[in-house]
Amino acid sequence: MPSTDSPDDGKRPGPWVPAPQDAPIRRDAPSQDVPVPTDVAPVPQDVPVPTDAAPVPQDAPVRTSPAAVGRQHFWKTFLDAAKPRTGLSAVESLSEPPLTDRLMGWIVTCAISVVAFFIRWYHLGTPSTLMFDETYYAKDAWSILQYGYEGSWGDGDVVNPQVALGDYSSLSPNPGWASHPEVGKFMIAIGEKLFGLNAFGWRFGALIFGSLLVFFTIRLARRISRSTLIGGIAGLLVCVDGMSYVMSRIALLDVFEAVFILAAVSCVVADRDHFRNKLAQVISVLPGQSLNGSPGPFIFRPWLVGAGVLFGLACGTKWNAMYPLAVFGILVAVWSFTARRLAGAGFMAWWSLIKDGVQAFVSMVVLAVVTYILTWIPWLVTLPGHGMGWRGGSPTTVDNWVSHLFGQRLGVLWDWHVATYEYHTGTGMEEVTHTYASNPWGWPVMARTTGIFAENGIQPGDQGCTAEAGDTCLKVITAIGTPLLWWAATLAIIAGLIWWLAGMDWRFGIPVLGMLSTWLPWVVSSRGAMFTFYTITIAPFMCIALAMVLGIVLGPSRAGPRRQSGAIVVGVFLAIIILDFAFMYPIFSGDLLTRKEWQWRMWLPGWI
Repeated sequence: MPSTDSPDDGKRPGPWVPAPQDAPIRRDAPSQDVPVPTDVAPVPQDVPVPTDAAPVPQDAPVRTSPAAVGRQHFWKTFLDAAKPRTGLSAVESLSEPPLTDRLMGWIVTCAISVVAFFIRWYHLGTPSTLMFDETYYAKDAWSILQYGYEGSWGDGDVVNPQVALGDYSSLSPNPGWASHPEVGKFMIAIGEKLFGLNAFGWRFGALIFGSLLVFFTIRLARRISRSTLIGGIAGLLVCVDGMSYVMSRIALLDVFEAVFILAAVSCVVADRDHFRNKLAQVISVLPGQSLNGSPGPFIFRPWLVGAGVLFGLACGTKWNAMYPLAVFGILVAVWSFTARRLAGAGFMAWWSLIKDGVQAFVSMVVLAVVTYILTWIPWLVTLPGHGMGWRGGSPTTVDNWVSHLFGQRLGVLWDWHVATYEYHTGTGMEEVTHTYASNPWGWPVMARTTGIFAENGIQPGDQGCTAEAGDTCLKVITAIGTPLLWWAATLAIIAGLIWWLAGMDWRFGIPVLGMLSTWLPWVVSSRGAMFTFYTITIAPFMCIALAMVLGIVLGPSRAGPRRQSGAIVVGVFLAIIILDFAFMYPIFSGDLLTRKEWQWRMWLPGWI
């Protein structure tokens, strides 16, 4: 019976417990109950060896370059994934049965997600002003509700106080510049439609998606680890992560992108289980339970359709979602190859690149592009009202290859993409600076913060300030991950990378690839102003990796004293993380602090 609180599903060795290896059987060894002949002549020990015999020539040692060793190890690991697990048949190795504690799994998922919702909902509308880049996206979302495209608002220093009071009279139908696609702004607009143009309204969409980030983290971690407990730990870590908390309470685009990416990856992993189970059903009725050198049948994969739609929505929020789309698209091809090879396809498993690869490309890439284009429908429908006015001046026509092939409207949309790409990759963006700009190399350890909101110089006695004479109070909202959580998660990613590449457990590859595909593109980018809050797309994968490492510490449920000591270590660790979040909470939520109390929470020079 599978355990509900252990990485071990009861069917096979758990992902963190090495599979027991049978001792090698020596076929020439005598049996214990078979008599050994005693009349065999002994081998003479004193036969002289000729001293004038020519020495046997020895081959020169072969030197293998480190690169060649690395390639050999890669292919060995890659092909080993297509071999049956120790002691299991191909059918058993391919089968990925669901956990038996489905009800408990949903209870844990919903309970932690609801807790996350209420933590983030408390004082959501405070402060009531437009914070940081809300000055763009909250107003753009309201404009889309009015016109179907981004209008013009005028000087933010003048307009923003008016907007904070619900006054949008400064909005003009003259088209404004939009530096990102529309989907994230649609999500913000839904909250504004429900609750009006106010702080609660424009942050409501982020609140819902911030709670969904916890939800999908639990479901993905549970499926990977085969443990409801590990899934719950991963969700709890996101729940008390400062970065996830802050980004769930501000009308920026990144939390929407993070949820779409995480949900898409969840579909990719669900497709792996679905595909392998279908293959197991196919070969279970074949002679020898094997494909016997044939590539196997075509298998429809609906989860990839879901992944394609979600990746399209992620790219429709921010373009950098195309990187995890590419990485996990390749991973689907690798998993398809290894599954068919395990099923007995042999060399014909390479046909999976066509049989499965074409379907995966259409489902994930083509469908993502179609979904992305469909997100522009409101913009395209209202095109006669704004034309190319966003370039400056009155609306004009466009003449390019897209307009010749697909019509004027798509031609204008293509022109926007060209202009936006030039904006993001041009020298202007490379040279731009910002007070809170940060180096992506420092993001995993939170070396730099982003100041979202600050009200300084509050005098003693004002707003309940209890500062001593000569001191003042302040209110700040700082985008930073819970420090101890992120530092531990960074070590977990490194450990997971080693554990995965050493061939110990393929499951660690999912959070590792999820983290790297959303982080490394920023590392190699030449963009000037990059901010730590971009790590919201990294956060769930970091937390999943940490939860899986804690699963190793915890050990299987049947480990006796080992399990008890592991539970104590994990419990103490989680308590420390929760206390760290509680200590940092005032700088996440904008609570009143004395300057001395604020300095207690500035642990690194880059946080000030």
